[in-house]
Amino acid sequence: MTSANRLMIAMALVLAASPAWSQTAQPNWWSAPAREDGPTRIVWAAQKTPETPYREPNRPVWHIADILKAHRNRKSWDQPVLLTTDFDGHYISLAPGEKTKCLFYADDRTFGWIYSGQMKITIDGREPFTATKGFMFDVPGRLSYCFENTGSEPVVFYRNTPAGQVPSYYESETPAPIKGYRYEKDLSRSTGGYEGVNQPYLDFNAYAAGGGKSRDFAFDGHTAAHIIRAKGIDALPSDKSWGHFHENMVEAWVVVESKLDVLISGVGLVHGDTGDVINANEGRWHRATCAPGAGTCTRWAMTPRNKEGQLHYFQTDQPAGN
Repeated sequence: MTSANRLMIAMALVLAASPAWSQTAQPNWWSAPAREDGPTRIVWAAQKTPETPYREPNRPVWHIADILKAHRNRKSWDQPVLLTTDFDGHYISLAPGEKTKCLFYADDRTFGWIYSGQMKITIDGREPFTATKGFMFDVPGRLSYCFENTGSEPVVFYRNTPAGQVPSYYESETPAPIKGYRYEKDLSRSTGGYEGVNQPYLDFNAYAAGGGKSRDFAFDGHTAAHIIRAKGIDALPSDKSWGHFHENMVEAWVVVESKLDVLISGVGLVHGDTGDVINANEGRWHRATCAPGAGTCTRWAMTPRNKEGQLHYFQTDQPAGN
C-alpha cells in the first residue's frame, strides 16, 4: 500500500468517525444557494477544445452603427443578433404608426431596451405607457403585449424573447403563421404578473442621472437581465487577467451607457459603444470593464439561471476577475 493510499484511507476513517463532518452542517459551506462568497476551493473545470465557435447570428460584437447602416433605406426591419439555448435577441425598427400583433409567451419573459425613438407598450392588465430612448421594458410570461410606434420617426429597440418558443395569442388576435405549427383554440386559466424586482418599465436614463446603482431588472428562475453600472477606469487591467468563464451558458450584454471593453478568449479585446451587443460564448473567458477614459459605463447583462446561482470559474493565479 502506498503512503498516498494510506493517507486517503486515514482521511476517510476520520471523516466517517467525526459527527461534526458526517452529521452537522458546516457554517458558510458550499451548499449555500446563489452565493459567490463561499470558501475558496481549487477545482478541475472542463473547457471545450477548440473553444465554442460563434454561429450566426451570434458574433463577439454587433455594432449598432453597422446594423443601422445595413438597414438605412428601410424604416421597418428585424435584425437577429443573439441566439442561445435560452435567449433570442433581435434589434427591431418599427416605422411611424406601425403596430405589432398582441401576443404572449407561455412560460418565460420578454424584455428589451429602446435605442432611439418612442413607442406605446400595452401589457395585459396595465395602463399603456410610452417608452422613449433609454427605457427598459419587461413582460412576464402569459401576459399579452404589443408595441405601437407613436412618434414621427422609426423606433429602434432591442427585444429578447425565450429561445425555441413560439408565441400564443388571445382569441381576438389573428396568429401569424409559423412553419411547423398550427394554431387551435384552447382554454387557459394561467395567470402572469410582476413580483420582486420586476416591473413593467424603467426609465434607465433618468435612473442613471439620479445616481442609480447596479440592480436586477428582469429576474426569475430562468431569465436574468442585470443592470451593471461600473466606475470609470484610466487603464485596462493586465492582459494576464482574463476575468471568468461559465461552463454551460453564454453571457451577453447590451451596452446601455457609455463605452465597454470586453476581453474574450480566442477573440481579443472587443470594443462596444452604447447600443452594441457583445457576446461571450459558453466556456470562453471574459473580462468586462468600462473603456479607459469613458467614465461610468453600464452593461445590461443577460444570463440564465441567475436566481439559483451561476458558477463562475476564476484564474488560480489572478485576483477574481470581472
